[in-house]
Amino acid sequence: MVNNKIFRSTGVRKLFGIFAAALLLISSANANAVSWPKSPHVDATSWAVVDARSGQVVAVHNADQELPPASLTKMMTLYLAFEEIKLGRLDLNARVTVSNKAWKIGGSTMFLEPRIKPTVKEILHGIATLSGNDACIALAEHIDGSEGAFAQRMNAKAKQLGLENSHFANATGFPQEGHYSSAMDMAKLGAALWRDFPDMYELFGEKSYTFDGRTQPNRNRLLWSYPDADGIKTGHTEEAGYCLVGSAEKNTTRFVASVFGASSDRSRAQQTKALLTFSFRNFVTMRPSEREIRRQVEVFEGTEGQIWLKPTDPIWVTVPKGNESALSFRLRYDAPLKAPIREGEKLGTIEALFGDSRETAEVLKSVDMVSTRQVDRASWVSRQWDGIRLWWRDDSSDEGSVSESQ
Repeated sequence: MVNNKIFRSTGVRKLFGIFAAALLLISSANANAVSWPKSPHVDATSWAVVDARSGQVVAVHNADQELPPASLTKMMTLYLAFEEIKLGRLDLNARVTVSNKAWKIGGSTMFLEPRIKPTVKEILHGIATLSGNDACIALAEHIDGSEGAFAQRMNAKAKQLGLENSHFANATGFPQEGHYSSAMDMAKLGAALWRDFPDMYELFGEKSYTFDGRTQPNRNRLLWSYPDADGIKTGHTEEAGYCLVGSAEKNTTRFVASVFGASSDRSRAQQTKALLTFSFRNFVTMRPSEREIRRQVEVFEGTEGQIWLKPTDPIWVTVPKGNESALSFRLRYDAPLKAPIREGEKLGTIEALFGDSRETAEVLKSVDMVSTRQVDRASWVSRQWDGIRLWWRDDSSDEGSVSESQ
């Protein structure tokens, strides 16, 4: 005879076990749905990959380690030159004097001589494509009178750009005490060059350049081996090893990968290619429209009761492919908002959140939110009425609203 009590108890336990296993599978699936892809193995001392549009970092290894950057230094030299051109203080057609120091520097050169007076435009090609040490010194002396003065400018700009582990002692990258950078800083600098000088950035994609009858190739193998590559700079010294900052773009996604201390010229290109391939395979850059991000909030003691807030800049966010729905946005502001409010006044921030719940979501980035118009103070009677309304409210939280958008 079957014991129905035992049967029912066993059946319930089985059902409960099945139910628990199902919940575990669902939970695991959800966890996997919002997981961040693990970085690949790269044969180099340090490396970093940055999304140039969002500014987010997608893969790193020893990325803040201070190391000799070799000719990656020339990216900063070019940044300053591009900035001078943009500001109208440096003429592309101006002739540059070649000093004995520039002539005798050695290493990679564009074969400048004191008898030659190249134009600034030719010098830029000589740095970006040929990695000319002579061109760097000639340009530094042309802009600031001496390479030392130019190096001071380089350090000031590094601080302004948020390059926290960089210090420059020269314009070329020649080994020198106190001259160092990091994979993260060089990736950021590569992204800044594209962001701030999109027209000049095309120089980095040039495969060869001819000057004074000599044609030399660009040392960046990525330009031949990776179809989407369009820059940016190689570097090598015995101390630094082989270094490369490479960039590529697909659709609206652009990555800059920085590799320090690879074992060979071929290897640095292979490792950088591996990082770019990993990044494009696993991540996508999203740009919610301003209309999706705008938020309406309540205003007290003003001539209007509500105001729209908008982001100061277009918002780009990098998320793992297949997890786009895990992206949401949360507005934070100090409530209650009281008039007067100026048009364009910063009133809060909007956070891009990544995760399946608001409580555990990771904040990927935060962007300032400003008022879209001016709100003047209301009459004395209206302000008193708002005072009474506020007296009955509990506005102690600094979280104005929470909303989600893809």
